[in-house]
Amino acid sequence: VEVVESGGRLVQGGESLTLSCTASGTGDITSVGWYRQTPGRRRELVARITSGRSVDYSDSVKDRFTMSGDRRLNYLQMNNLKPEDTAVYYCNAHYFYSADVIHELDAWGQGTVVAVSS
Repeated sequence: VEVVESGGRLVQGGESLTLSCTASGTGDITSVGWYRQTPGRRRELVARITSGRSVDYSDSVKDRFTMSGDRRLNYLQMNNLKPEDTAVYYCNAHYFYSADVIHELDAWGQGTVVAVSS
């Protein structure tokens, strides 16, 4: 599975932005999610579609961000952006690949930069 994100750019505080994520290739994707990372900090979960199709959000983005779509194409709608949302946003796909044995793997995109000015 290969993952590609797009849509990041510079915006002003209070504006909205939508990120896109496509997952292609062979594998049974069980969940997809968005993470973000700033220099010197660990990558943190933003939102994730679970195998049950519900969406879990971090407390910092709940009520402002909405994740939609499916495990092959999904979107992260970000409203009322704040300077603290500035980060590199990564899409992740967790999947199983069956060859000689079943492999449980994670695919990450290259990241897309979201910068929010105050």
